[in-house]
Amino acid sequence: MTFSDFPYQRPDMAAFAETFRQLLSDFSEAASAEGQQLALHRINEARNEFLSMYNLCYIRHTINTLDAFYEAENDFFDQQLPSFEALNFEFYQQLIKARYRPELEASWGKQLFTIAECNLRTFHPDIIADLQEENALKSTYLKRKAGASITVHDTTYNLSSIYTLETNPDRLIRQEAADAKWAFFHKHQAEFDLIFDQLVQVRHRIAIRLGFSNFVELAYARMLRTEYNANDIAGFRAQIKSAIVPLASRLFEQQRQKIAVDHLRYFDEEFKFPEGNPKPQGDEAWIVQQAADMYRQLSPETHAFFRLMQDQQLMDLPARTGKAPGGYCTFINKPGLPFIFSNFNGTSGDIDVLTHEIGHAFQVYSSRHIGINEYNWPTYEACEIHSMSMELFTYPWMDHFFGPDTDKYRYAHLAAAICFLPYGCAVDEFQHLVYENPDWSTQQRHQAWLQLEKTYLPHRNSEGNAFLQSGGFWLKQNHIFASPFYYIDYVLAQICAFQFWIRDQQNHQEAWADYLRLCQEGGRLPFLQLVELARLQSPFREGCVQQVAQAVAQWLDD
Repeated sequence: MTFSDFPYQRPDMAAFAETFRQLLSDFSEAASAEGQQLALHRINEARNEFLSMYNLCYIRHTINTLDAFYEAENDFFDQQLPSFEALNFEFYQQLIKARYRPELEASWGKQLFTIAECNLRTFHPDIIADLQEENALKSTYLKRKAGASITVHDTTYNLSSIYTLETNPDRLIRQEAADAKWAFFHKHQAEFDLIFDQLVQVRHRIAIRLGFSNFVELAYARMLRTEYNANDIAGFRAQIKSAIVPLASRLFEQQRQKIAVDHLRYFDEEFKFPEGNPKPQGDEAWIVQQAADMYRQLSPETHAFFRLMQDQQLMDLPARTGKAPGGYCTFINKPGLPFIFSNFNGTSGDIDVLTHEIGHAFQVYSSRHIGINEYNWPTYEACEIHSMSMELFTYPWMDHFFGPDTDKYRYAHLAAAICFLPYGCAVDEFQHLVYENPDWSTQQRHQAWLQLEKTYLPHRNSEGNAFLQSGGFWLKQNHIFASPFYYIDYVLAQICAFQFWIRDQQNHQEAWADYLRLCQEGGRLPFLQLVELARLQSPFREGCVQQVAQAVAQWLDD
């Protein structure tokens, strides 16, 4: 079947709960290790059924947020996901005290039980109503952004398609496009600020009810960060400040000189070359065909995988009216297949997002055989190693997409990866400050963001745009609203991906073999053990960031 043929049916929650609790009873009362293993398999199958319907709904809703049927189904899951979490909570309670836990650990490893223990700390049936409120607020924010209608010179754009104007060689057009986009956020600022304030309050309330001192602690537990804490992250951010911020500032200054402007303004940041940014030399269908040839040459595994993604139509790539912004990869549990969502807009970002999300999809497909939901994906910072490394492993084939502009693309992509790192740290530190101070006013949050821009993004010049000068830039960042604290993960992973890239230039076969092994391992190990498995250095190690920065800077200079 192709994706459009996958059947969807709203779960009957009462029947599902009754069946699930019977399976839990079978698990707890099993008279042998084999019986408990069989009951665990059946529990996982039941969860797969529910999660498959949820993911089908989520995909189809984000593909077209104007579809009334899937909007109603999305509302259903906003209300019912906490009830599903409550059943999972009961499962984890039974799992950690399982009669045959030693045998289960021998089969599945300790990470499954570590995940269970973390989840028991982050949920209680008493917070179901709060979780429902959190879900509804996240959906409202994403829906408002998906409905953005931005008019420039009588043409209407959404938040994805307007990027083509923001990279136009005509500086006046770039400014008009940027100002029109930020005018949308300014128009909805009061609503977005209110949504975020409500999210902060409900998340803080959940944390207190669960026994945490604030949401920061709860968020780390939700993210399954068992090997490091907020102090370690602060030390890592300090490495970025020391080694990366000066390099990024130098790259922005070189960009200013290239495009020959007196001052790099907020509407210039995405414009890299005076003759224009490199663009793919064909449309969506052509890009997919070029990607198929690239993945055929990269490895037998990627060749077979990409053919599957094409044949079963597991990608929805172009931007459209009513489509949610951004890009993602998710996993449809029952058929065991990934799905890629993006918003192609005719820029080099189309190739970035395709290779990035293929990295995620290739990993989850490679580890689907492990056989339990908890191991389909690793923790987020490990997930992003797969995606960001795939962007770099495919460098030798970028001529497929960019022809004579290939070197410009590689330079711009690598420079952008460096320049992202300080921004990622700014987003992370902002969230720490906000949730450590849940009573802050809206103005205090915006002032905190402005101070972080001065620390991490000293090149930024927002002169002439009152919204940005008042600290509103962060309102555009989906993760801050919908996936709290899921952002430093990109920064950690990028340092690891750079290491794969450096090794790939020295010995491709060895680097690719380690990458493939990392993908196949899924989530059976926590982050730092996966880094070790891949024969990479921990990004927390003192000097690691500096070493990576020097290698990338040398390549860019050359």
